[in-house]
Amino acid sequence: MAALGSPLRTLRGLLRELRHAGGRAGRPYRDTPAYQHVVAAFRAHRVTSEKLCRAQQELHFQAATYLCLLRSVREHGALHQEYHGKGERSPEEVAGLVGFRLPQQPGGKG
Repeated sequence: MAALGSPLRTLRGLLRELRHAGGRAGRPYRDTPAYQHVVAAFRAHRVTSEKLCRAQQELHFQAATYLCLLRSVREHGALHQEYHGKGERSPEEVAGLVGFRLPQQPGGKG
């Protein structure tokens, strides 16, 4: 299993993504059922006195996987918004979109 990092870092990342996802709703993200569920699950699976707590590791893995999903969905939406087809574009627009400039034609054309 790959290194998951700190459970606190995963929790903070999850809450950050929930805040981004719920930003459009108009109500505080702390009032959402998703926020309350995540916080309750992390509180219920705190580290115990045992050396190896399988339930806590399983929760951490699931949380890290869900964090990856939320982050990927948000980034996909941003990329889709930026590069989504807006009809026919001029060659100059397309070149600018990918970071190129079209060469100037001799004789002042273009």
